[in-house]
Amino acid sequence: MDLAYLVTPLLTWITVGPIKFLINSVRARKWAFNLVGNGGFPSNHSAVVSSMATLIALREGIGHPAFGVAVTLCFIVIIDANSLRQHVGKQAAAINRLAKGDAGHTWLRERMGHTLVEIGGGLATGIAMGHLIFALFGRG
Repeated sequence: MDLAYLVTPLLTWITVGPIKFLINSVRARKWAFNLVGNGGFPSNHSAVVSSMATLIALREGIGHPAFGVAVTLCFIVIIDANSLRQHVGKQAAAINRLAKGDAGHTWLRERMGHTLVEIGGGLATGIAMGHLIFALFGRG
């Protein structure tokens, strides 16, 4: 069994999470535990899917059907991260404003989606991780 395809998304996720936490902490000038999760620089989701697409491209070639599937998945994740989840965050902000003062209201997280810069950072990190895994594991 070729472990590179299993290790790639896991290592990418484990690498990007602390990077995002540290960057968000520096920006907030305090430990940013409340910013862990969706949103922030770089995008975990974009990094994970681009690392897999990169590894597939390097190992199988860009003409392989798996690469086409991986690129399609990248587009879906990026569109979701930039568009849909940002709209969810705007709706949460509106609901929080309307419910202000309501003791029974549970505050909804407003920072959900990613900006294009955050997605770009995730793509760059994922491509770098794909190259790193390819260098470590080779062609399999």
